[in-house]
Amino acid sequence: MKLLFAALAIIIAIIVAPMFMSPSPDNHVGKPVEGLPWQIDVLPDGNSRVFGLTTGKSTLNDARARFGDDGEIAIVAAPDEAGSLELYYRDVTLGAVTAKVIVTAAIAPDILATMRQRTTRTQYMNSNTKKSGLASQDVAIAYAAPIRAIAVIPAINLDEAMIVQRFGAPAERVRASEHTEHFLYPDRGLDVVLDTEGKELLQYVAPRDFARLREPLLTPQGAKQ
Repeated sequence: MKLLFAALAIIIAIIVAPMFMSPSPDNHVGKPVEGLPWQIDVLPDGNSRVFGLTTGKSTLNDARARFGDDGEIAIVAAPDEAGSLELYYRDVTLGAVTAKVIVTAAIAPDILATMRQRTTRTQYMNSNTKKSGLASQDVAIAYAAPIRAIAVIPAINLDEAMIVQRFGAPAERVRASEHTEHFLYPDRGLDVVLDTEGKELLQYVAPRDFARLREPLLTPQGAKQ
């Protein structure tokens, strides 16, 4: 069984790696593939568009239309935190790249707090973080909320060469630990987290809100993540 999983991992790497390294991936009819992680449109109002979704304007319902109905919507919170409203997908195809996707909503703190009081079930994601399902009366409100951020965890492991090849040289690089480093692209609202011991993470926000990603990295606590 271990050999089977190893073989599958190799096959995925062989298929997906060229998508990150080749200059312009094409589909089977020779047209450029759309909806890839590095295809980001920066808009005049300070927002950005990626995967056909516009930060600050598109809603979780738009994300559901884009990625499918099998996403899991919940409030995710660590102890002593208000938490965030998230729509999670285990397996999404982004152009030609397979990934996990987490869409975070922009929602007023008081509305989120009320939703959290009515949650129907709670699960522990790890020793601290909890995931709580929404009450039925809150689902429509949640899906109507605009998108605050999109996080992508590619199935394939990335390296520095792949990141620079596809996203270009970052404006800044911040090392968070011995095995994690952030490649920052503030003009596109993108933070690519390279993790030599785990999975890479791509975080998208509106470029005008990029300080929200960068500033925590400059604190002593952020430098230890």
